[in-house]
Amino acid sequence: MIRIHHRKGLQQAIEIGSHQLVGDVAPELGGEGAGPDPHDLFDASLGTCKAMTLLLYARQRGLPLEGIDVNVERDDSEEREGNYRLVVELALRGPLDDAQRQQLLRVADKCPIHKLMTSTDIQVETRLAGALA
Repeated sequence: MIRIHHRKGLQQAIEIGSHQLVGDVAPELGGEGAGPDPHDLFDASLGTCKAMTLLLYARQRGLPLEGIDVNVERDDSEEREGNYRLVVELALRGPLDDAQRQQLLRVADKCPIHKLMTSTDIQVETRLAGALA
């Protein structure tokens, strides 16, 4: 379970298991910039998933992948119209040949978060907790 607690202003304390981070928005949006905003967390989950998926795949297949750098670029200029575009750039490190690089590129789109974002009907139910403070 993920727990989120209001700290101050727009800041949110996010607890994911034993990990803690802070979510916020930029000062120009009314926050203090104390942490990533929700869009950043959403986008980062995709980049992180692709990197982990490729590392696991390469390890299982004995591919000489030594590391990955991921850049995620967002175009949210038409978000209100229902269009949210992410471009993910992968820098694969290691003595990989062209065929291995292309293989890893195909595998990147099979990461669970990519599939969740692109081919799943996500349903969200929001409800009030039983006792409010």
